[in-house]
Amino acid sequence: MSSANSLAVEDLGSAAQRDRRKRILDATIALASQGGFDAVQMRGVAEQADVALGTLYRYFPSKIHLLVSALQREFERTESIMRERPSDGDTVAERVINTLKRTTRGMQSDPQLTEALTRAFMFADASVAAEIHQVGMLLTSMLTRAMYPEGHDRLTEEDVAIARVIGDVWLSALVGWVTGRSTAAETGQQIEVAVRLLLRD
Repeated sequence: MSSANSLAVEDLGSAAQRDRRKRILDATIALASQGGFDAVQMRGVAEQADVALGTLYRYFPSKIHLLVSALQREFERTESIMRERPSDGDTVAERVINTLKRTTRGMQSDPQLTEALTRAFMFADASVAAEIHQVGMLLTSMLTRAMYPEGHDRLTEEDVAIARVIGDVWLSALVGWVTGRSTAAETGQQIEVAVRLLLRD
């Protein structure tokens, strides 16, 4: 699934195109890690990725597209780690809380990058709907896998709906941390309260 004006991975027919896209996202993440949202400028990304500015715009029509695509890639990386090393916990709630704590710690360890990616997510509009959808699907997948680590055969529509609500609460808490309205500890507490309320077991 790709936006009308941007090139997603599945649109890229050659290894050179895929490598170019990877270099662009690598450059984006590096610049965001150094200086946050404001440090990511299209010309600077193009220079660091060694691509023409016009080529960059062909892959990513806007800075928001660029950063949300970087967020999607970071979530893909996190989801892969969670698949390999699932979170511990004796109950559904404990496993979900531990999954979110691990994800949150990973993001809070690089605050400038997290600020950039979270702000892009907040500013995104309908033109970035496909990328936003993929981010949501990855988060839901991580949470439902934590709920049922032995397999999704027990998964119901209600379980998926609960996972989506938990994901929304987590993203809201992350926004609160990025904007300075809450501390890292308060963010963790908000998430834990929400999960225990929604997953009483």
